[in-house]
Amino acid sequence: MEEVHVPRKTAMRDQVLAARRRRPLAESAEDARLLAQHLLAAPPVRRAATVAAYVSTGREPGTGVLLDALRESGRRVLLPVLLPDGDLDWATYDGPGTLVSARRGLLEPVGPRLGVEAITRADAVLVPGLAVSSTGMRLGRGGGSYDRALTRVPADVWTCVLLHPDEVGLDVPAQAHDRAVRAVATSQGVQSLDPLSPGA
Repeated sequence: MEEVHVPRKTAMRDQVLAARRRRPLAESAEDARLLAQHLLAAPPVRRAATVAAYVSTGREPGTGVLLDALRESGRRVLLPVLLPDGDLDWATYDGPGTLVSARRGLLEPVGPRLGVEAITRADAVLVPGLAVSSTGMRLGRGGGSYDRALTRVPADVWTCVLLHPDEVGLDVPAQAHDRAVRAVATSQGVQSLDPLSPGA
């Protein structure tokens, strides 16, 4: 079963990444502003004292506006640091001037490392992805970093993938190690996902 899904996932990744490359750069800033606006208004984020998030790269939905707004509102923001084994350590975000270039074209915080378990202390967890199904199955880039991190997140914590609108509701193949998310946020709004709906 796992082997059957791998080629389908690879093909879907290729399709989404190709579509992202065609996205007009002119729309990116407004989309990032709208995404931040929707997430800041979402009850799980409004209630959160600590939010785990990430720094967007390339044609991912932009998170720069969101990260600064979360920090300015007094929330603690945790950002990932990619470890050599592909797992994620975490550090506190202290502003755009405290990010440095890292492997795989990523930007990472320079602050003290808090350990892989730091994500367990977040009240809301925002993750990257390439697509998501109606049941919350998220398509990542294939490294498994976020699947590992999400296994540490308590079941009652809100997890949300950030995507472009046309990447929502796709038929994402699921493998045993995949971890579902509870919501998706786009420039059009925040939508809950139902892991118990037909086809789950």
